[in-house]
Amino acid sequence: MKFNKVVYHIAFWLLAYLFWIFIFRNGTLVLTHAITIQFCYLVFISANYYLNTSYAIPHLLNKKRYITFGAVFLTGILITALLRVPVSAWVTVHIFKTNARFNTVSVFADSFVNILFWVICILGAQMIVEKMRSQVYIEQIEKEKATNELNFLRAQFNPHFLFNSINSIYGHIDKSNKDARDMLLVFSEMLRYQLYECNVEQIDLNREINYIRNYIAIQKGRIDERIIVNLCADDIHGQVYVAPLLFIAFVENAFKYVGFNEGRLNKVDISLKKEEDSLFFRVYNTKDNFVGRDERSSGLGIVNTKRRLEILYPQKHRLQVTDSGDSFEINLVLQV
Repeated sequence: MKFNKVVYHIAFWLLAYLFWIFIFRNGTLVLTHAITIQFCYLVFISANYYLNTSYAIPHLLNKKRYITFGAVFLTGILITALLRVPVSAWVTVHIFKTNARFNTVSVFADSFVNILFWVICILGAQMIVEKMRSQVYIEQIEKEKATNELNFLRAQFNPHFLFNSINSIYGHIDKSNKDARDMLLVFSEMLRYQLYECNVEQIDLNREINYIRNYIAIQKGRIDERIIVNLCADDIHGQVYVAPLLFIAFVENAFKYVGFNEGRLNKVDISLKKEEDSLFFRVYNTKDNFVGRDERSSGLGIVNTKRRLEILYPQKHRLQVTDSGDSFEINLVLQV
């Protein structure tokens, strides 16, 4: 993905360079002079472009800091226009080998206007393209939301009947079997969360963490007690909202494939922390040595979660999946 992005940028600037040379070439200049002049413009225009796309637009304009954005934008244009004056003077003397009178003010004015014009054009075109992409994503989300709602209605069951059944089962479990009764209560809480609280686009992260804790509590009763399970999610401060049930597929996958192997530390490690405007989620689990290739690759939940991330967090997440044979690791960085 990164390689394709680099190729795309190189191709764009190369085409822009050729466009400036042959379309805006001054008839009084030879081709080599036009190539040199336009290359200088290319460097300064691209520098302003990346300043704005990597810093000014995401950190200032998108956060409605319009005055600061305008100051940074114009300062970048001003500095590159000033830098082009000595560059142009050096090129005139050492490359073009001419001793023509050099008008500093005129060169600065032309540089400022040209750089400003092309930076505005390129950034404007990119913002229009991004707006169109966002509209496509919104339409796609709305279609999938409608489809999911329809599928839910088709598969809907009576939740009151379900919870009444759970209560009946709870009442028939012997009171001495505290573990089974507690496990059923945890399961009931998880089910209630899925049915009644997850029908929103964003949910409090603490509710998601509590759901994960409940899932872990149930799974601990199933797996080998010698397998160590760690959950670290205590450094989340302030209110953070995420899409519901976004992390659970990765946690389920860890408990699905974790196993006990003699002679090594077997564990499931889950961590979630927040740094600035990003969430860092990690799941690591050791695996049974005898798990076959077909079983290892049957991660439908992970595939679905990847798709949800692409739709709900376009350009705002980074997911890395590492399968080393005897262990499996998920690293997700999410901008919130």
